[in-house]
Amino acid sequence: MLACVHSAAILGVDAYVVVVEVDAAAGLPAIATVGLAQSAVKEGKERVLSALQNSGFEIPPRKITVNLAPADIKKEGSHFDLPIACGLLAATGQLPTGSLERYALAGELGLDGALRPIRGALSMVQATARAGHAGFVVPVANLSEASVIEGLDVRGASSLGELVAFLKGGAALPCLSVDAASLLRQRPRSALDLADVRGQDHAKRALEVAAAGGHNILLVGPPGGGKTMLARRLPSILPGLTLAEAIEVTRVHSVAGQLPADGGLIGERPFRAPHHTISDAGLVGGGAVPRPGEASLAHHGVLFLDELTEFRRNVLEVLRQPLEDGNVTIGRAARSLTYPARFVLAAAMNPCPCGFLGDTRRPCRCTPALIRRYRARVSGPLLDRIDLQIEVPPVSCPELLGPGNGRTSHEVAARVERTRRLQDERFRGCQGLFANGQMGAREIRAFCRADDTAMSLLRAAMGRLSLSARAFHRVLKIARTVADLDASEVIRTAHVAEAIQYRGLDRALQAQPPA
Repeated sequence: MLACVHSAAILGVDAYVVVVEVDAAAGLPAIATVGLAQSAVKEGKERVLSALQNSGFEIPPRKITVNLAPADIKKEGSHFDLPIACGLLAATGQLPTGSLERYALAGELGLDGALRPIRGALSMVQATARAGHAGFVVPVANLSEASVIEGLDVRGASSLGELVAFLKGGAALPCLSVDAASLLRQRPRSALDLADVRGQDHAKRALEVAAAGGHNILLVGPPGGGKTMLARRLPSILPGLTLAEAIEVTRVHSVAGQLPADGGLIGERPFRAPHHTISDAGLVGGGAVPRPGEASLAHHGVLFLDELTEFRRNVLEVLRQPLEDGNVTIGRAARSLTYPARFVLAAAMNPCPCGFLGDTRRPCRCTPALIRRYRARVSGPLLDRIDLQIEVPPVSCPELLGPGNGRTSHEVAARVERTRRLQDERFRGCQGLFANGQMGAREIRAFCRADDTAMSLLRAAMGRLSLSARAFHRVLKIARTVADLDASEVIRTAHVAEAIQYRGLDRALQAQPPA
């Protein structure tokens, strides 16, 4: 007897519908799984048999064939346990085949029949809804996450026996009504506040510009100047996530197995700060079983690289594509996977090997050649992709001990929110464009109108600082953001002058004497 059960499989962070076909025929007792099933799927037959027996079901001696269609794409993960078990029950006459038509199934089985949480439940439910299915059953631990998608009857089961009773018309499985928009409006305020940082007014202003335009930022200064404190407060001034962004972020974290224990929708912009010993696969994703890396986990949030020059050069170079394209493509022999990676890069580094270049309290003993070799650990193409390069000097004693009078994160975030609304209006007809930092050459020509005096200043700076074409465009994008903060339609001289000041590393390199 043949039974069909619908499920889904993960491909990158997306999912596609899989039909699990189970055939029980006469022959020597055995279970064969076909359809490019990987080891975790094939090992599932042992879990399925034990779960069925310990749940009180009998498996008659039959030759059982399990096919996962489409059969030309590799299937990975343990979530096929539940559809295979229910298909087996239907194929052996212990479950009506018609009961499996309404609901798609996904879940990992314990040997006692309990259902354990799975990765990527949100993406699976989305794919099932697009395919026109009426419902989906997931482990109860994934119910909060899966219920975010509207228009689908999503249920949570805690065990195989409970699900079978439900499919036979017994007790109902729990469902959950999630008001995602309300959850986003009620997001908690960050405990980190920009007002906690004493002094550093120039760097705080640069953070505001970075948040307002979605620009990447590099903080350069001696140890103890507050670089890490500043970077960790960047998420507190970013605008809140939209519902579409929150769903994208939750999908990535779900596929990576990084959702918090209570599951549900992620309502805050992520902040990821990997250690400098991370590998390139850990940063952008990959591995034997591909998983999203830190760059994708920072999607729609902040990726903070502290001690930038301590990262291996090959690890930093793999960031060049996501910084330009907003995604990571991982090539394999059988297929390529694409993970979203639209983040704001915040980085911090010392100005020299000893760390005290420019520090008035301690002398720097590094030679110009040593400083050049140290800074060469970060390549020029990567630096070109970092819009704001800010010098963070040591904080003086009067600033540190004096009364704090800086603006709070809440006040700065309100200005950033207003500026982002201007950009939303500007880019309404541009697909996938939400902030000034994402503009390409065509959008720069269309939206970065500067008066004659401002353009003259920019041309002079380009010659004096030997800016590349990419750096020239990035100065224009920063100037556009500064103008937006001033609610100015035209980029003026003051806006360009401020934008040039944010290319501090270019000026420092030009000022160094030859080795």
